[in-house]
Amino acid sequence: MPKALPVIDTTAPVCCAPVAAGPMSDADALQIAVRLKALADPARVKIVSYLFGPGAGEQNSGDLASVLGLSESTVSHHLSQLRKTGLVVSERRGMNMFHRVRPDALQALCVALDPNCCT
Repeated sequence: MPKALPVIDTTAPVCCAPVAAGPMSDADALQIAVRLKALADPARVKIVSYLFGPGAGEQNSGDLASVLGLSESTVSHHLSQLRKTGLVVSERRGMNMFHRVRPDALQALCVALDPNCCT
């Protein structure tokens, strides 16, 4: 059974020096590793890609389950892992949950991995 992701502060995107800047602290390494671990699943990568898709903006759980060919409970589990790391934000509206990516969190992760990626 895979280890659960540790709980981290997700109120802000990754905020540390780029990996290329040299040795980093344990806390900074954990911030990056936890987010990468959350993305290290093909279903989660696909969820993020659908949420970034043309005109997507936000999707409800049922629509994501349908396009991914997964059950809603499986999609909910994956979305929960993405939410715990601050990569996805979810909002309840009536009986539905709507999800969207946090572009700032993903961009900060890209910059932490390669400071020249987004310039």
